Amino acid sequence: MQNAELSMMSQQLDALLDNETNLVANLSNASALLNQSLSDLNWAGFYLYDDVTDELVLGPFQGQVACMHIKNGAGVCGTALATQTTQLVKNVHEFPGHIACDSASNAEVVVPLTKNGHRIGVMDIDSPTLGRFSEADKQELEQFANILVNHLDIA
Repeated sequence: MQNAELSMMSQQLDALLDNETNLVANLSNASALLNQSLSDLNWAGFYLYDDVTDELVLGPFQGQVACMHIKNGAGVCGTALATQTTQLVKNVHEFPGHIACDSASNAEVVVPLTKNGHRIGVMDIDSPTLGRFSEADKQELEQFANILVNHLDIA
């Protein structure tokens, strides 16, 4: 896939969110689209950044129950937020400080969501299969996140 070419999942997201900027509505539909489009997942969703408490708070998702609060810099999600870099983890049990919200999760990819310098939160995708996510998956999910952020009404 060339960078200028949108994946089918990103095209679907762009069409789905056309003329909608509501945060909860867009994140809800985005998590449903991720869950139905990607195989071998046990969690797909979002954590939203609360700058008052400097932590991530559980947002819309599809999957097993989840941790509700994650400190900035803690675990895979907090690391993605703190570093503003995508975290591609083939084995979460080898990730220093991993937070086991669901013991069935073995691989994870977390993409930070930022718009106009404003930290929105992170997109978190988990799988029960070790090594589930590739570099190509990471790039597709970063593209998906960029499309999503463009549809959010954030100052």
